[in-house]
Amino acid sequence: MSTFAADLKPILRLFFAERRRALLLGAALSAATVAAGIALLGLSGWFITATSLAGLSAVAITFDVFAPSAGIRLLAIIRTVARYGERLATHDATLGVLAALRERLFRGFAEPGAARTLLHRPARLLFRLTADIDALDSLYLRILVPAAVAIGATLAASLALGLIHPLFGLFACLFLVGAGLGLPLIAARAARKHARRRVHGIEALRSRTIDLVAGQTDLLMAGRLAAQSGAIAAADHYAGSADDRLNRVETGLTFGFGLVSTLLLMASLLAVAALAETKAITAPVAALGLLVAFAAVEPFAALRRGALELGRTLLAAKRVAPRLAVAEASEPLAAPLPGFAFSLADVSAFHENSAVPALQDIALTLQQGESLAVIGSSGAGKSSLLAMLSGELPAKTGSLAAVPATLLTQRTELFEDSLRGNLALANPDASEARLRDALAAAGLLADVEAMPRGIDTPLGEGGLGLSGGQSRRLALARLFLRDTPLWLLDEPTEGLDGATARDVLCRLSAMADGRSLVIATHIRREAAIADRIAVIEGGRISEISRRGEAAFEKTLDRLRPD
Repeated sequence: MSTFAADLKPILRLFFAERRRALLLGAALSAATVAAGIALLGLSGWFITATSLAGLSAVAITFDVFAPSAGIRLLAIIRTVARYGERLATHDATLGVLAALRERLFRGFAEPGAARTLLHRPARLLFRLTADIDALDSLYLRILVPAAVAIGATLAASLALGLIHPLFGLFACLFLVGAGLGLPLIAARAARKHARRRVHGIEALRSRTIDLVAGQTDLLMAGRLAAQSGAIAAADHYAGSADDRLNRVETGLTFGFGLVSTLLLMASLLAVAALAETKAITAPVAALGLLVAFAAVEPFAALRRGALELGRTLLAAKRVAPRLAVAEASEPLAAPLPGFAFSLADVSAFHENSAVPALQDIALTLQQGESLAVIGSSGAGKSSLLAMLSGELPAKTGSLAAVPATLLTQRTELFEDSLRGNLALANPDASEARLRDALAAAGLLADVEAMPRGIDTPLGEGGLGLSGGQSRRLALARLFLRDTPLWLLDEPTEGLDGATARDVLCRLSAMADGRSLVIATHIRREAAIADRIAVIEGGRISEISRRGEAAFEKTLDRLRPD
């Protein structure tokens, strides 16, 4: 139970920090709706019974029908207005909170460690931002508010029944709390496992479908299309089986509430009949008590949906809560000594949740204006070194100092936006002339001007509309807009043809005049523009050579030719 509380605590804190007044107003209006409904039913029963008895007696002419009818109309108006206001307030507050929750969650997933982990599971990230967030709206709308309103309605109804007879009120209170809360708790416990299974089934169904759509060509060539379709069908069957179990639990809970209502109505009928027989209460009061007791069960029925979704809600809270904590702003890297771009002394670093060091005992310096190529096999630590120099990967041990840096990764991320919007990501304040200068320096301006809408040409998802070479030049233009003294390049010309690659490197060298470069590569043409080459193996620097030395040329010969 303490684990549930720990998972729900950051969610509830965010809820009330964002829209406290609206959430409390929605709960108050919901309580007013239920209270007005119970009072309306009880007063109507009293009025009908009293009117009927008055009509059979000589007091009909003196019986006041105006005050009770006015009360009934007032309660009906209050119930209608409160219901309308409750829907507006609760849904507006919930949507506002969910929007804030998505923003906070996105910021949590945008942290370097989380973003790198989720890069390999985009379907999981999509599920967190959609289904898990949607599941949390049940926490307020279907669990917290209905439970609070049901308990409040029970206390109010029990107090009203207690005025008729103390034992009547006490019995109703104990019965309503015991059965009204007991049934949803039993149902929630029974449905919890199936709700979690349904969530896992739907997540597997979505991710496998995404894999089928994105990789259908590879699956077809490998003869695995039928197998992937079978895996999707299995996930669908798994989720459907969980749905069937949940429907059975819901049917049992509905039957239970019907039985509780019948038992309470029967017991209340016997109680008011006995009280009326002893002349302790009148027949109209007996009708009022009977209907109030019957109506007091209705608020608990609203917990039916929340009980079924409690398992899903708790699972979503458990998966979302760790990413809601506001991360402390990371300290900027220490400034190196004058004349240096960076200096590393016995530095070791680990990736998140990894016990094996990505980098170990790294000792390396780079002077301002100098260029360095870092070579090594895949997984040797090249990208990890660039991530550490850019501040994405913290150093666990040792001393690290570096000037501000810009990292150009292997993959160019383009968005479904205009070409201008994609370019301006690097510098939102850049002027039109600055954007065009960057495009010209990257060798893309002529291509852009030839497009129908020029720099405002819209791109499709993933930058659809640009070739591979144009996408890489756009990434290069972004780099040129980042005025930092250190540029970190991770295989900048990978996937480009020889002529385009040489042109990109030539333009890069021209724009980098006065800046320091670190290039992670396994291609000769990229390492050839460096002043020094560092060989990294198993996260350690094994060799460093300088241009003009025999070892430098020997190292170049080990790399993949153009």
